[in-house]
Amino acid sequence: MGEMTRHEAEEILRKRFKINSFYDEQWEAISRILRGERILLIQKTGFGKSLCYQFPAICFEHLTIVFSPLIALMRDQISSLQALGIAAKSIHSGQSIEENLQAIEEAKQGLLKILYIAPERQENSTWRDEIKNMKISMVAIDEAHCISQWGHDFRPSYRRIINLVQQLPKYLPILATTATATKQVEEDIASQMSGELTIIRGNLLRDNFKLYVVEVESDDEKLMWLAHNVPRLEGTGIIYTGTISDTETINRWFEHLQIPSMAYSGKLKSENRVEIEEGLINNTWKCVISTNALGMGIDKPDIRFIIHTQFPQSPVHYYQEIGRAGRDGKPTVIILLYNPEDRDLPEYFIENAKPSKNLYQIIINSIQNDLLGQLELMKKNNMNQTQVRVICGDLLEQNIIREVYFENRRKYEFILNSEPFDHSFYEKVKEAKRKELDAMMDYAETTNARMEYLCKHLGDSSDREFTNCDNTNLPKHYYRPNDHWENELRKFRQEDFPILTVESKKSNIINGVAGSYYGATNVGDVIHKCKYENGGNFPNSLLQLLLKAFNANFRKMKFDLILYVPPTVSGDLVRNLAERVSNTLRIPISHDLVKIRKTSAQKMLHNQYLKRDNVENVFSLKDPQIVNGKKILLIDDIYGSGATIKEIGKFLTEHGAELIVPIVLAKTVGSDKL
Repeated sequence: MGEMTRHEAEEILRKRFKINSFYDEQWEAISRILRGERILLIQKTGFGKSLCYQFPAICFEHLTIVFSPLIALMRDQISSLQALGIAAKSIHSGQSIEENLQAIEEAKQGLLKILYIAPERQENSTWRDEIKNMKISMVAIDEAHCISQWGHDFRPSYRRIINLVQQLPKYLPILATTATATKQVEEDIASQMSGELTIIRGNLLRDNFKLYVVEVESDDEKLMWLAHNVPRLEGTGIIYTGTISDTETINRWFEHLQIPSMAYSGKLKSENRVEIEEGLINNTWKCVISTNALGMGIDKPDIRFIIHTQFPQSPVHYYQEIGRAGRDGKPTVIILLYNPEDRDLPEYFIENAKPSKNLYQIIINSIQNDLLGQLELMKKNNMNQTQVRVICGDLLEQNIIREVYFENRRKYEFILNSEPFDHSFYEKVKEAKRKELDAMMDYAETTNARMEYLCKHLGDSSDREFTNCDNTNLPKHYYRPNDHWENELRKFRQEDFPILTVESKKSNIINGVAGSYYGATNVGDVIHKCKYENGGNFPNSLLQLLLKAFNANFRKMKFDLILYVPPTVSGDLVRNLAERVSNTLRIPISHDLVKIRKTSAQKMLHNQYLKRDNVENVFSLKDPQIVNGKKILLIDDIYGSGATIKEIGKFLTEHGAELIVPIVLAKTVGSDKL
């Protein structure tokens, strides 16, 4: 391709993209890419990094492959490109097998200009075979900080991109983009990408941001502060929380207050996520309350506020998340609700980011003895999917195991005479992350300009004056006690009951309710005492809580029968509780639901497959006819994974039960940590 002038390029830009001109920094990156260079572009969110690969893509003869972990971004960009008449498709887990195969076929035939692909799809053998048959002009790596172990969102699948990059001809242009890379991450990415690499680092200041930190002493204070202040903020925004259960609690609180909102997390089905994302873009709600799953790739320039109810693991995480707001350049409010005691949660994530050393050895021993896939390793060693996936990714990285395909399934094979597993590097990463967490707390407690603190931490040390925070030019905000909100919160607490999500097409069970949460409440302490410390029957206060939950949700339903979950470790505790419920509600009780074999305590099993296998076909009825055509209230003490209750729901449905409604004393919050 001959050298293209900026004037010529902007003619094409106007014609094909309906954009008048490039920013100077955009043109610098694009002109280098058009000359075949390899670029690491570090620019603030909203800068327009995607144009830096989309524009060269239409100028090159063959295909541009864009690696991105963000399905929402792929969807947005593909619909925009297709509307402009640019042939673009994607490959990711949110599409059907047929859609993914069609995209591969069109890429092979040269019918596409841009193909977006999730990095994890490189593990797919079809993709690995077919990429060899594609003519490639350029590779773009979005969210390139994911390449680095030192990055805030490292993903092992990004290492495979590097393997591909290193095999490509040296003259092939490559663009890696990110909004968040410390100097250490920048150096790590540069060392991994082969060939000459030009680093373009922009100014990270977002001077339309107004940065505030509000000190609070409890989760209740957070809820009351949100109730008072969110309706007063302009426009729509995002409230970031630390756990899935937090998103649900705040969303229920807002429902109680009639503030339009939606809860969002990675556990939602794809269609629900799309619906909420579209609602955010269309200002359907005042705010979306989310874990860090929302925002990357959402194309909404006018998010007017972002509030964190839990401080993230690092200033890099924080900059990434607040960077999703105010891309239109208009004033945008950024608030951190800060309680130093909240450190426990990010610390938990850091400490548990990698499994313990002995679990690595258990997996190595298993693979030394047999060809095994991930599911087999989970079942054999009682580990959850995340543990096995992380361990296998690290063992592949250290060349201790390799992937092989046996009977069309992916298995892992031990590499003879490989070096012993080295866990020390992960300890160094953990220590680095602890320092990042310290830095996040320093941001909250600093008396200097907050934007300056963030920019310097991210490697932008350009000299300028910052006046856009509560330490410089803006008023301080405080939590102030308020009788009205305290009464409102008390009322809400008396009516707020966690939902048990158990509904299934194969069963007549419907979503039930818990009296409270287990593991983070006084209720949990009382249950633990009764169940594991010989504390006697569940006290009357727990019975009243259960009845309150029942009345709030199911008082108008007519039930024919009460059944209860047969015990594993709790003796007659649940039976006695169910009898008291039966006496109070005057619903007949049956003791006919029994186990026909011994089971393990579900909490001792660490993956859904073992939990399901543990309870599958384990229940029986002394007289199956007693449930036929009946509406049944099913009682238990603690709800964890839901596998037991779902299995009972399926079993009772098979024996003719018309409706099954589960109610329990408490729902665990452990699974909501992810």
